[in-house]
Parts: sequence; C-alpha cells; structure tokens
Amino acid sequence: MFYSDERLGLFIDGANLYATARGVGFDIDFRRLLREFQGRGYLIRAYYYTALAEDLEVSTIRPLIDWLDYNGYTVVTKPTKEFTDSQGRRKVKGNLDIELAIDALEMAGHIDHMVLFSGDGDFTPLVAAMQRRGVRVTVVSTVTTQPAMIADDLRRRADHFLDLAELSSKIGRDPQERVAREARRQAAIDTTPEA
Repeated sequence: MFYSDERLGLFIDGANLYATARGVGFDIDFRRLLREFQGRGYLIRAYYYTALAEDLEVSTIRPLIDWLDYNGYTVVTKPTKEFTDSQGRRKVKGNLDIELAIDALEMAGHIDHMVLFSGDGDFTPLVAAMQRRGVRVTVVSTVTTQPAMIADDLRRRADHFLDLAELSSKIGRDPQERVAREARRQAAIDTTPEA
C-alpha cells in the first residue's frame, strides 16, 4: 500500500534482486522500475548495492552500474574478496548488508516509506529498526519459486510484502528489446574492421 504524498526510499540488494528476477523468469528494466516507484510517491533516493570483482574492466555488471549511476540511482559498490574455506575451496565474498543498513538508518528521518528489494532474512532487524523510527517498510521479493526467495521472518516483519512476480509486467524488460539489442550488438561486432 502506497500513498501518493509519501516520501519513498528504494534500497536494492543487487545480487538478491537479480537472483529473484531470474527465479521469476524476467529481466529488470531499471528505467521502468524507477518510473513505477516515482508514480507511487515522492521518490527521495534509489540506492543500488552490489559487489564488484577486481577485474572491473571485464565485469559483465559494469555497463549496468554505469547506466544506473547516470540515470537516477545512487550506486554503492565494494570489491569482492577471495578467500579459501576450511575445505580448501576458493570462495568469493561481497556482501553490502551493512552499507545498506547504515544508509537506510541515515535516511529514516527523510523518508516515510522504505522499499527493500531483498528477501535476505539478515535485514529483519533493520526493518524493525526502521519501523521503530516511524518508517513503513515494503519488502519486494517472491514466494512464487520453490523454495520461496524471501525469509519468512523478513516477510512477517514487513508492513507490506510485494511479490516481484506481480511487478513483472510493470518493471520487466520487453523480451523483444533484448533480441533487438543483441542483434545490434552482433551487427556492430560483424562490421568492426579487423586489425
């Protein structure tokens, strides 16, 4: 439930939203996502959080990060860290939960409604803290997948749960757009002169 005079803050856990959208079966059109929530209230800030691999130049997420940065999002990144677990397997870690939580708490006095795009149960205490500050919280994730991509305690704690599957027609990328974009990209590659 949104009110048109509310001040909104969007907090997007990039990796979690990507996995959730994949689970539901569509790609997010971030321009449409921004417009959708601008139409639901007065959008104060839209944060997008993601970890970046050290080899940033070859990162597949770099074009998205650049686009978001130039088109109304506040992008928060940090480098991933590699480590070896107790079984000797190489692992990559890149968690921005603390950064998201700090930004949300700092914005609590400036927004009426927080929209959290994540199903991560680690955010349950943050939701409770925002509510204690008088901020209503909507959590966007999905229960349409098996298993559900939202922690039950997070869903219960939120003031409102919005299933990403219900938003797909409003914020999803047109599949034909992807086909056309890939065709343009391939045509550009095919016409590039060889050195």
